[in-house]
Amino acid sequence: MNIARACSRTAFAAALTAGSFLVLSGTAFAHVGVQPAGEAAQGGYATINFKVPNERDNASTNKLEVSFPADHPLSSAMPQDVPGWTVTVEKAKLDKPLTVHGKQITEAVSKITWSGGKIEPGKFQQFPVSVGKLPEDSDTLVFKAIQTYDNNEVVRWIEEPKEGAAEPQNPAPVLKLTPASGDGHDGGAAKSDAKSGAKSGEQDAHDEAAPSGSDTTARALGIAGIVVGLGGVAFGVASRRRTSS
Repeated sequence: MNIARACSRTAFAAALTAGSFLVLSGTAFAHVGVQPAGEAAQGGYATINFKVPNERDNASTNKLEVSFPADHPLSSAMPQDVPGWTVTVEKAKLDKPLTVHGKQITEAVSKITWSGGKIEPGKFQQFPVSVGKLPEDSDTLVFKAIQTYDNNEVVRWIEEPKEGAAEPQNPAPVLKLTPASGDGHDGGAAKSDAKSGAKSGEQDAHDEAAPSGSDTTARALGIAGIVVGLGGVAFGVASRRRTSS
């Protein structure tokens, strides 16, 4: 009996520990995040999704504010309509204008706010935004978000993660950028063009050489024909002389 009780207590303690770990892990990972729909390459354009889970059992999320990075301003940020939500886009003047497609951009989106909707307990909502031109000199973009519940609770997801350090309690959404792939393709195209050019040059040389070879052969055959003809004439003359004598 004692052994059975001891085993039961051990199993209960293990189950309690595992359950606590799962609860804490769920809380740690259930925060506002950002992910690209596909690829977010440096120097390009992308659609990104702000994913907002509801962490409360007794309240619904009814507002999300996302501040865009000021150190890497984006010349374009267009939110997609989300049914049931009202979106507001705020812009700010740039200290240093951006040049995009030959045009000077003097202001950029500084904040986007979604409000009026509802994310109920146990659910999440995604808020898509088309953004660009992504910076070429950074591999990450940090967006600071503020989540508001209908019981007036406010959670600030604004702590920037530090490399090599533990994840903050309220981490800011971080978008990871991938290296631009255009250079590689351009290089491949250049190599292909070079090969094509070399092949074309070889073909031209071959085409130019072919007529020259044909001319030489024709000339040789012509000379041979003349020689044979002269031989025939000489043979005919000799035969006539023999007949006369």
